[in-house]
Amino acid sequence: MRGAGDLGHMGAGGAVLPARLRGWLEPVAALAALVVVVLGIRYAGAGGPGAMDTRIREAVEAPGTQWWHVATATNFLGEPLGAALLVGALVTGCVLLRCPRGAVLVVAGAGLTVGTTTLLKPLVGRTIHDGNLSYPSGHTAFLTAIALAVALLVAGRLRLGAAAGTLLVLTTALVAGAAMGWAQVVMDAHYPTDAVGGFCTALAVLPVTARLVDRIGDRIADRIRDRGAERATGRTAGTGQRERR
Repeated sequence: MRGAGDLGHMGAGGAVLPARLRGWLEPVAALAALVVVVLGIRYAGAGGPGAMDTRIREAVEAPGTQWWHVATATNFLGEPLGAALLVGALVTGCVLLRCPRGAVLVVAGAGLTVGTTTLLKPLVGRTIHDGNLSYPSGHTAFLTAIALAVALLVAGRLRLGAAAGTLLVLTTALVAGAAMGWAQVVMDAHYPTDAVGGFCTALAVLPVTARLVDRIGDRIADRIRDRGAERATGRTAGTGQRERR
């Protein structure tokens, strides 16, 4: 029964998107989705920076060697190898902490977020550097999604209230998204608005993914409890029959 109890952490008590945070984060997700759509329509088919991109690029001065290394290291977290290492480390941590639902959220959240950016790029058709599709930024979306997943798990584990939990989740996401977005702009891999689109894509996809993980986890936990109850009932009935004999 120990294994069932551990998996039971996938029940309501171990929700990765606690009800107290749902009412705050779901409207944020809807607003983020709207921003993704608006920017996608605005820059559909574009092959250069917009006015906002130009202003932000001018504000971000060319970094020195030290900051260039920081940008390169940050960018590595969004590359296939770096992303795999990061996800693997987080999944391992979740398994060691007996939080299977958290491990699922990390993998599914990152995968669905990056998958969404991959689907949106040809639909929007914005390009940079010899026709490379750029909107929204997959690197920015990935790191933001990872940050959101981790922050949700921390908020749940610490049992933070609605305001504190939401503040932690959004602040963590903003820091991660800003860091990767800055790296993408500094390395001239994306326009600034590509990074904004990637950030908002993660904000839109991750809460929905977390809600889906919770629903599936609740169903699994319910089935485990039902089977446990059936077995207990069967054992009780068997014991009663033996006593009557």
